[in-house]
Amino acid sequence: MATTSKILSGLAGIAALGMMSLAAPAQAWEPNKPIDFVIMAGAGGGADQIARFLQSVAEKKNLTTRPLVPNNKGGGSGAEALIALKEASDPDHTILVTLNSFFTTPLRQPKLGIDIATFTPIAMMGVDPFVLWVHKDSGITTFEDWLKAVKAESNYVMGGTGKGQEDSIVIAFMEKAFDIKVKYIPYKGGGAVAKDLAGKQIMATVNNPSEAKGFYASGDVVPLLAFSDERMPAFPNVPTVKEKGQNFSYYNQRAVVGAPGMSADAAAYYQNLFKTIYDADEWQGYMKSESLSPLWMSPDKQKAYWTTQVENHKALLADSDK
Repeated sequence: MATTSKILSGLAGIAALGMMSLAAPAQAWEPNKPIDFVIMAGAGGGADQIARFLQSVAEKKNLTTRPLVPNNKGGGSGAEALIALKEASDPDHTILVTLNSFFTTPLRQPKLGIDIATFTPIAMMGVDPFVLWVHKDSGITTFEDWLKAVKAESNYVMGGTGKGQEDSIVIAFMEKAFDIKVKYIPYKGGGAVAKDLAGKQIMATVNNPSEAKGFYASGDVVPLLAFSDERMPAFPNVPTVKEKGQNFSYYNQRAVVGAPGMSADAAAYYQNLFKTIYDADEWQGYMKSESLSPLWMSPDKQKAYWTTQVENHKALLADSDK
């Protein structure tokens, strides 16, 4: 009898431990190896700069248990990056820094089989306006003078990131709106575009402010026109294209998305990580210094934003192909 009582007591203790184990909260997901931080553009451009700044904030504040490892994949106007995410062997450890080629490249290259609706929304970190730049040695200081110069030149050369994506969309808009024609040279990244303008290998660009910032600070390049809704604080004397009679503005999204098939727990981890970075003084200061406009969104709002931008870019691409 005593033995039976001891056995029952033991079983009761085991059962209690089992119930305690079941009742205990599950350990929150954390990465257990380095995170593949894919960048949808080449080195030196706006997306690359932002990715490396985000990495530096995460490292400085010790926000991740495993490092973010930047990985530039700008080939094919970002197709290389999209394929890398789609075919990721470990979706929970694969995230992507995007720009508007996230929308345009699948539209222009349907054979890629990329459906951005299958990607995982993580964080909308802001939007980046475009600015028209020329070299200081051109002697051009106003948009009107630039138009005259382009119309007088039979082979006016501009450069931009990719083909059928952000820069070329803005340039195609200007060609149609202002009745001009330019020769467009595509590059893998905005950093190379800005460098070649500073080196006078091309005549003008529509770089984001962060990409041209160093060359602007040194006096090598001159801003002529902003494609923002209002004049930019960093360039208060630079008019907007709307001031020139065109109801148009264009911004590059600066966002982080996860691979298709990412688990809900991993998505929640990254969403919390990048919200922490977004709220940090470092990122708020970066947006101000680099002329980005704040635009945080919840995951559901990001999905809706993607749908809207796909439709907008369908129209923009169709218009630019005319």
